[in-house]
Amino acid sequence: MDPVKSGFALVRRPLELRFRTLALAAREWLSADYVRVRLTGSDLAGFSSLGADDHMRLFFAEGPTGSVEELRAAPSREYTPLAWGDDWLDVEFAVHGDEGVGAPWAANAPIGATVGAGGPRGSLVLEGDPDGWLLAGDETAIPAIRRFAAQIPSGASARIAVEVRDAEHELTIDAPVDVEWVHRGDAPAGSALAAHLNALGAEDRPGDAPFVFVAAESSIVKPGRALLERWSIEPSRAIVKGYWKRGEAEYHAPH
Repeated sequence: MDPVKSGFALVRRPLELRFRTLALAAREWLSADYVRVRLTGSDLAGFSSLGADDHMRLFFAEGPTGSVEELRAAPSREYTPLAWGDDWLDVEFAVHGDEGVGAPWAANAPIGATVGAGGPRGSLVLEGDPDGWLLAGDETAIPAIRRFAAQIPSGASARIAVEVRDAEHELTIDAPVDVEWVHRGDAPAGSALAAHLNALGAEDRPGDAPFVFVAAESSIVKPGRALLERWSIEPSRAIVKGYWKRGEAEYHAPH
């Protein structure tokens, strides 16, 4: 089946790559293992993130640092900017005990703690008007899903599916359609979302040429690409990626 022509495109836009020194100003627990933090600092003047799927790199020092160079040498991970202003930036973290580098910092660092931020170095911007939307991901994709959902017009044909452990881990996501929560229980991360995507047939496609965003543990890429084929969607007009990889702390999502 030939791909259906769509009324939108994903366009790469460069951004000025800067390193910023920020401070932890506040944290808000949205569930027992999901936290939103606010970072502040005058270095945020001029900060921009044009794409909902953008990544920036945060640098987490264990304690006070004496120089920018020392902060840049600290362990770092990539996150999606959620919202920002002239001197503030909100970021969300999925917290699973003491795993990782960024999540324990977001959960436990004292207010006022220093953090470095680099990027985004560029954006993949959705330009035009899709006639349908599918947004699917796990906890790590929720910030991007929030940003994409804010672009969906009221009344548009859309589906949003988010995998979490169980009903107690569901979050509030502002969207013009109900979120389909996919519970994995004790199964491996991504497995329930993969089964959900595999069950979607041609009749489930929202619109003739929808925009598709799929991001979770890297095993989601195969079922995500298979869905594009079933729905006759060109891969260049979709975002399907692994945001993290089981057993690899330093895995970087493709930009």
